Amino acid sequence: MANILVVDDELGIRDLLSEILNDEGHSVELAQNAAQARGARAKGRPDLVLLDIWMPDTDGVTLLKEWASGGLLTMPVIMMSGHATIETAVEATKIGAHSFLEKPITLQKLLKAVAGALNRDAAQAPGAAPAAPSLVRRPVAGFAPASVMPSAELTVEAAMTGGQVIPEPVEMGPQARQSFDLDKPLRDARDEFEKNYFEYHLAREGGSMTRVAEKTGLERTHLYRKLKQLGVDLSRGKRAGL
Repeated sequence: MANILVVDDELGIRDLLSEILNDEGHSVELAQNAAQARGARAKGRPDLVLLDIWMPDTDGVTLLKEWASGGLLTMPVIMMSGHATIETAVEATKIGAHSFLEKPITLQKLLKAVAGALNRDAAQAPGAAPAAPSLVRRPVAGFAPASVMPSAELTVEAAMTGGQVIPEPVEMGPQARQSFDLDKPLRDARDEFEKNYFEYHLAREGGSMTRVAEKTGLERTHLYRKLKQLGVDLSRGKRAGL
């Protein structure tokens, strides 16, 4: 996994990107302005920088030029902005930026841009081995999806039974035993169903908001607001995934 520096003056953007990238297994450092970004760059080389263009002290393009002219642009940089023009994006690319993300940043575009930058950087390293996939599915306690088959690897118990794997009883999670009160008003019944639906997927994906967003087809910010609205305990899924 990679060490990624996120530079953005908006707290919400920093927190959102940090949580998504942490969910992907990356180590994330945050900076809210160019001064902090310089300090983070001086402490050590990040594998990737996500750099906002519009910042109050020094804008991202100026910082990019500074790093390029000083020989410090040794890592891929992805520029971010919600107000930049095409000319600005082209200028940043000419200076040395790897790519450009327009805000609001969608989950799919973010992950694709990060994977592309890291893979290209790894491919350019001398003697580099092929990059391992960044998406890792974590086991979930309490759930036994029908698509999960018993392991083909023989255990001690399997050897003692002539090679036949005898599965132990699996304790199913509470979502597998849900029933709904159909006498409720439609809105209340729908909210109850949605809450159980999201709790099921949170537990199944080990509490990863990134995975649940992919699974349910919702944008991550919309998903987070929806979970808050329904009163879903976000820590519950993470405990189940431990």
